[in-house]
Amino acid sequence: MRKQETRKRKSAEQKSLTSPAKSIKQNPVFNPSLPDPYPTHIRPTPEECRAVRDDLLAFHGFPQQFAKYRQQRLNLLLNDGDYKSTTSPAPEISPTETVLDGLVSTILSQNTTDPNSHKAFSALKSAFPNWEEVLAADSKCVEDAIRCGGLAPKKTSCIKNMLSCLLEKRGKLCLEYLRDMSVDEIKMELSQIKGIGPKTVACVLMFNLQQDDFPVDTHVLQIAKAIGWVPIEADTKKTYLHLNTRIPNDLKFDLNCLLFTHGKACRKCVRKEDNKQNKESDSCPLLNFLTKK
Repeated sequence: MRKQETRKRKSAEQKSLTSPAKSIKQNPVFNPSLPDPYPTHIRPTPEECRAVRDDLLAFHGFPQQFAKYRQQRLNLLLNDGDYKSTTSPAPEISPTETVLDGLVSTILSQNTTDPNSHKAFSALKSAFPNWEEVLAADSKCVEDAIRCGGLAPKKTSCIKNMLSCLLEKRGKLCLEYLRDMSVDEIKMELSQIKGIGPKTVACVLMFNLQQDDFPVDTHVLQIAKAIGWVPIEADTKKTYLHLNTRIPNDLKFDLNCLLFTHGKACRKCVRKEDNKQNKESDSCPLLNFLTKK
């Protein structure tokens, strides 16, 4: 009797391991097109978004590290005859990086500093002139090339898996086809790749595909909580969904770049450990918004 029960239990376990439904539950794909998790939280208002953008722009100027992407968006809007920004354009920089370049660069930027991620990307391109060589290379060689960016084994695995999936699905290592897809289609397409999360997808959308999206990193999350744009218990994914619903499309790019830059430079408006206000200094342009929290 016990032997029969044991056999039945093992059979059930084997079925659960091979069941597609179980596999999906064990490895869920984040759906970036889900509805706003905080529909009754009416902040930020469009007026508030514009005011924060304008105050941060006056305080910091536009961040030069994002200048080339801003110019690409400006060129696209000028061609469409729909440019409405009141801020001065950044100098044109070329050539434009490919979408695949942008995706790999974003993967390398995770959990490291900007200088280190840039060094890692340059070293990778220097060691392997094309993505076919990266895919064919031994993982250890790729890890050695990007080691200065940190988490080399994890990032190498993610990059090689992404390239392998792309080659199998499309027959070539190119992501330019994403330019012909809708935002929701792009989100679902990239989110299905292991290791590609909503922040990475949003960065590719905003920087490399010139689409209106709003990535949320640690800096943006902390500031959004501090000025009451999301509830204090909000996590990164829910903040992403809420802010993308509330922030007007024409403000998303500038506002995101400025919040990211301000979050890295300022430690006076947010106490990292508990997100409470710190009014010891009046040099932060967001202090007025903190008082409205």
